[in-house]
Amino acid sequence: MLLREAISDSLLRKYSCVILDEAHERTVHTDVLFGVVKAAQKRRKEPGRLPLKVIVMSATMDVDLFSQYFGGAPVLYLEGRQHPIQVFYTKQPQQDYLHAALVSVFQIHQEAPPSQDILVFLTGQEEIEATSKICRDIARHLPDGCPSLLVLPLYASLPYAQQLRVFQGAPKGCRKVIISTNIAETSITIPGIKYVVDTGMVKAKKYNPDGGLEVLAVQRVSKTQAWQRTGRAGREDSGVCYRLYTEDEFEKFDKMTVPEIQRCSWESLLLGRPAPKRPRRLRLCDVLLLLLSPSADHIQAAVAQLELLGALERKDEQLTLTALGRKMAAFPLEPRFAKAILLSPKFHCTEEMLTIVSLLSVDSVLCNPPSRRDEVQAVRRKFVSSEGDHVTLLNVYRAFRSAGGNKDWCKENFVNSKNVMLAGEVRAQLRDICLKVPLLLAPLGL
Repeated sequence: MLLREAISDSLLRKYSCVILDEAHERTVHTDVLFGVVKAAQKRRKEPGRLPLKVIVMSATMDVDLFSQYFGGAPVLYLEGRQHPIQVFYTKQPQQDYLHAALVSVFQIHQEAPPSQDILVFLTGQEEIEATSKICRDIARHLPDGCPSLLVLPLYASLPYAQQLRVFQGAPKGCRKVIISTNIAETSITIPGIKYVVDTGMVKAKKYNPDGGLEVLAVQRVSKTQAWQRTGRAGREDSGVCYRLYTEDEFEKFDKMTVPEIQRCSWESLLLGRPAPKRPRRLRLCDVLLLLLSPSADHIQAAVAQLELLGALERKDEQLTLTALGRKMAAFPLEPRFAKAILLSPKFHCTEEMLTIVSLLSVDSVLCNPPSRRDEVQAVRRKFVSSEGDHVTLLNVYRAFRSAGGNKDWCKENFVNSKNVMLAGEVRAQLRDICLKVPLLLAPLGL
């Protein structure tokens, strides 16, 4: 929201103080926001302007970067309520971390009191759902007298109601085992966690500038991430963390997680500045005041793609935003999506394009629980189009709207109600922008 406000007011005049929380997560949006806020603060130091106070909050000890970025800003350390945590490593490297995680869970389960819950870190939805199913199957055949097991998956695209279950207490004599992505590292605190099982793996975005593709790849966590995971075991009392890798392996981990802004495409970042009213030269220093600079390959690949889309042109050895590029910059979207919307009147499909782009701009609206694969396929046939996945998504959204946005309908049709409603909000925002930005070749007809 603040980034959008900066488009119309780069000085952020409405605010006397901005708090940047969860700064350690270093997402693209937080890093861009750092640049926006720093630029506003610098300009508001001029005579006659109200100074802008900036407070940066981070859960990690590596605060020097943030302090130096804001000109040696003072640092205030707040002591947390962290309880002592025992950390155990494996003696040998684990070839199959999923099997090692299952073994660890059931060793803990047979030895620890049932009131002490377990948090397991895996990499993604499919892996979590498959492991959860195996856990439940094994739990059905445990010896008599062994506590029962409540296995709960946790990942970003899980329906909100199911996510809330991890915060609820387990029945008496039953242990919760929460199998989660890195969403549980810092963003949330789950009560009752005594044990953490850390596989040392995470699924992270990577960008290949040669092919122009962003992919999600499974890789090792950083030392910072490993310690954040460990800390989940000591929020309420002393805890235990089982690291499914050797201490020698841990010492070879990267110290810090590579910020997302250094491993993603730069097309949107170069284009997504406040849209100027006239052509301007594009200079990197004019784009962002960054915490860390991107590689030259990433910048060159982004420039090449924006030229291909017609958003940039070269004049006198300088890069300049075209008229099309200035219109594309008005949309908080990937440039290719923005151009698709701008060109849609030519093909009389603006309404459909707004819907499809909105659906592609949020997490998947389709739920695919592995344990109900046959049911999912049967239901999905109602929406499948021979014209491709995009039209299939369009059919899902239209059916959702025809059902009045009913959550029960979403549940019956394996649709994520939270994400499809968010897509509707994105669509409304894009429609408002369309009404302000002249589209190409034909008037907007919605």
